[in-house]
Amino acid sequence: MVFGAGSAGLAAVLTACASYGSPTTEVNEEPAAEEPSSDAPKKKADSKPKALADVSDIPEGGGKVFEKQKIVVTQPTAGEFKCFTAVCTHQGCLVATVSNKTINCPCHGSKFSIEDGSVSAGPAGDPLEEKQIEVDGDKIRLA
Repeated sequence: MVFGAGSAGLAAVLTACASYGSPTTEVNEEPAAEEPSSDAPKKKADSKPKALADVSDIPEGGGKVFEKQKIVVTQPTAGEFKCFTAVCTHQGCLVATVSNKTINCPCHGSKFSIEDGSVSAGPAGDPLEEKQIEVDGDKIRLA
């Protein structure tokens, strides 16, 4: 008899749980009703990213480090712009300066070419990873 009473109690608990789950089903239907608002992300995708710098901010034969974005933008020759990670491949320090056609890490003296990010002087053994940028008129943006 105790077994029969236990089964009845279990059935009541399962019924209560099933009823409790019903509002969740209704909540899951709401995103489908919000489909028209999906136009908002498309508008953001169409807008251009904020400019990093003006082309005049990047000296020919040199470059500029953008610490916040952890990138460095260089201009090896007039009108040619390159972008690399500013994280040194030796031990992860941020490069600090661009001079004498090299990107310079202050931690252990590694130097990288402004043309292709290759190692000009160690101890780093790997080049800086190239990043994509676009030049739009007089503005430079991350691509």
